Amino acid sequence: MDVIIGPLFTVINLAIQFYFYLIIASAVMSWLVALNVINTSNRFVYMIGDFLYRVTEPALRPIRRVLPDLGPVDLSPIVLILILIFLQMVLANIAASLI
Repeated sequence: MDVIIGPLFTVINLAIQFYFYLIIASAVMSWLVALNVINTSNRFVYMIGDFLYRVTEPALRPIRRVLPDLGPVDLSPIVLILILIFLQMVLANIAASLI
């Protein structure tokens, strides 16, 4: 059983960590576009921004519905990152108790 559970928790942890980095990249990309540092009329920039939006928006949308509107400040990536960190801690504790 440990032969399957250990690597499974490792893969899940890596997937959560990868999604964590995608959320940060999406937030940085949105700031760069908002500050007009990069322009989405560039096809490559648009493709990266569209990919990041499509990957992160399904998780951020429900959080945005719950959080109050603070104008230009979007706290949903921070809340999602905190949720992911909490999930990683829970999975680590479960994995430690099973092994």
